[in-house]
Amino acid sequence: MFIDRVDAGKKLAEALIGYKGQPVVIHAIPRGGVVLGVEVARALEAPLDLIVVRKIGHPRQPEYAIGAVAEDGYVVTNSDEVVTLDKDWLDRATAAELREARRRRTLFLQGRAPIAVKDRIAIIVDDGLATGLSMSAAIHEIRGRGPQKLVVAVPVAAAEALYKLRPAVDDLVVLFISPWFAAVGAFYQWFEQVSDEEVVELMKFVAPPPRPLTV
Repeated sequence: MFIDRVDAGKKLAEALIGYKGQPVVIHAIPRGGVVLGVEVARALEAPLDLIVVRKIGHPRQPEYAIGAVAEDGYVVTNSDEVVTLDKDWLDRATAAELREARRRRTLFLQGRAPIAVKDRIAIIVDDGLATGLSMSAAIHEIRGRGPQKLVVAVPVAAAEALYKLRPAVDDLVVLFISPWFAAVGAFYQWFEQVSDEEVVELMKFVAPPPRPLTV
């Protein structure tokens, strides 16, 4: 469906162009979503921020999400899965992912405070939705900041994930919905992992200009 994340970001930006000129703040989910977020922010001429959420992977299959935690500590889980797992393990895994989420915000944004979204339009961008758990945690955190409108925008999503998320948002922009969904990367020709260093470079797009030297 998409060549790479840049291609997906440009196409997603086209679908969101109606929001250009409105009081919009783009929130990208690291790491992969930041590549798309930059393209959307450029096209909409909007500020770019991050919403850092961390997947909690199954102990025997780490790539399979059984939950997610947001920076504010909010946790969402797949109840059918977590009832079969050791609670102490889940608590430790959740705490570890929360620490990692906060570490990443510090690293990626170099101390910059979150952009206020109260009475503005918050658009959350990611490279795709599989279980929707990470996006659910992101929605909860952004909703708590009081946006006028909350939009989720992704290039591809599993139909089941969209069904669960739709009631929680004001607008849902998806380029391709798949009833048969194995992995987000299956819809990209090129889907290599995005590194921490790449995210730091990408976020320089929104870095404040340097202060003038004083004499």
